[in-house]
Amino acid sequence: MTSLRVGFAGTPAFAARSLSAILDAGFSVPVVLTRPDKPKGRGQRPDASEVKRAALAGGVPIRQPVSLRVPDAVDELRSVALDVLVVAAYGLILPPDVLAWPRHGCLNIHASALPRWRGAAPIQRAIEAGDRSTGVTLMQMDAGLDTGPIVSLLEVAIHPRETGGSLHDKLAAIGAKAIVDALRRLDVDGRLDARPQPATGATYAKKIEREESRIDWSLDAATLDRRIRAFEPNPGSFTYLAGERVKVRTAMPVDVTRATAPGTVLSVASGGIDVACGRGALRIVELQPAGGRPMGVGAFVAGRALIPGLHAGELGAASA
Repeated sequence: MTSLRVGFAGTPAFAARSLSAILDAGFSVPVVLTRPDKPKGRGQRPDASEVKRAALAGGVPIRQPVSLRVPDAVDELRSVALDVLVVAAYGLILPPDVLAWPRHGCLNIHASALPRWRGAAPIQRAIEAGDRSTGVTLMQMDAGLDTGPIVSLLEVAIHPRETGGSLHDKLAAIGAKAIVDALRRLDVDGRLDARPQPATGATYAKKIEREESRIDWSLDAATLDRRIRAFEPNPGSFTYLAGERVKVRTAMPVDVTRATAPGTVLSVASGGIDVACGRGALRIVELQPAGGRPMGVGAFVAGRALIPGLHAGELGAASA
């Protein structure tokens, strides 16, 4: 057990990986902040975040404020003495009085090579944009949006067929190791060196909106391929085939020799369903019907009236 008192603020699985690593490394964690439980499923029962589950497993006190703008809530938090607060995908903006709470300030684990892809969805936007690499940045937090000085940056190659899920897992593991290494340095040296972010190269990874999940067949096949991989498994990409809503889990671009209206089903086979795009075509290889499990195309087309010429649209009507 080290003498460093480490608070933690985070919500999803990406953050939980780091919290578990911090606890396993023997750091004292007096408090964990995470978002309030959300209703889930048909029964709308409260569902704990991944970070809350990790904190409960580690026996750590948990706070779930709805907002950090309420003075009484912040005063209660600040009564807990902290040397440093580690923040990872928390979901709430930290106001100045919270940033000033720990003796050594707040360290953020961000899933990109800053200053590229500041913001809410850096993993997905990096794949969607066709980036060949990304990274994990440890940053000393300031009042800006992911603008603080860099403590460390570890770059990671993006595989040509990378998905949001596979890249998430890689970056979560790297971030967990990086934050433990940084905390050990802080515990020994009493400080962490940091350098300002580059003045150029900043981009913003905007939050993924619900409408982006619906496949827009007017886009070119390469763009759709990247977007589907970026949104796999969350939030996912969906379309309609033969009037049935399906989530497209795996697809790849294919060449076509003739121009066809975007969204037209070009061919149906056990190995894939080819659909025309604004340029080129996309071969759907694995999909998931609403309320069902992921399946290969061969299992999906059996017993369904899906033939070339239909349109990947809401009604599954024949294309004009």
